[in-house]
Amino acid sequence: MHIQEEIESRTVALSVSTAKLTGRIFKAAICKYLEHRKNKQRDGPVVPHGKQSVKQLIGQNQGVSTIESNDPNIRDFDRIARKYGVDYAIKKVKDDDGKHKYVIFFKARDADALTQAFTEYTRKTAEREKKPSVRKLLQNLIAKSRNKERERTKDRNRGRNDER
Repeated sequence: MHIQEEIESRTVALSVSTAKLTGRIFKAAICKYLEHRKNKQRDGPVVPHGKQSVKQLIGQNQGVSTIESNDPNIRDFDRIARKYGVDYAIKKVKDDDGKHKYVIFFKARDADALTQAFTEYTRKTAEREKKPSVRKLLQNLIAKSRNKERERTKDRNRGRNDER
């Protein structure tokens, strides 16, 4: 699709024949246009893309495959899957151990794109595990500063006791 065609598909041309364009006439024209759009959408089924329910995904009759993941940060996968244009559904399932795991359903035709998305997802999670958590670093620094403050107050108290 060329840029010009893309721009043309996004713009709306609305022509109104009237002697005097008032607010009421403009409102009526917009209402007619919106009604036309609603009727147009009813005519053809809209196929959802990206994240959707399992029922919607299965209803497209294109074959469904699954992958299991134990990672609780599944939102990161969400972002990457949208980037690759994969149609998918995520279902949270309890294990026999009582732990949660995620089952990712996707269309069979999206297998190559999903493989690429999972490769990027695992690379990002591995990078995140290598980096230290900022919160943990802050908590360690706060604990160290509290310990130093306690030592200072102990030293002050010792000095006062020695003077007496």
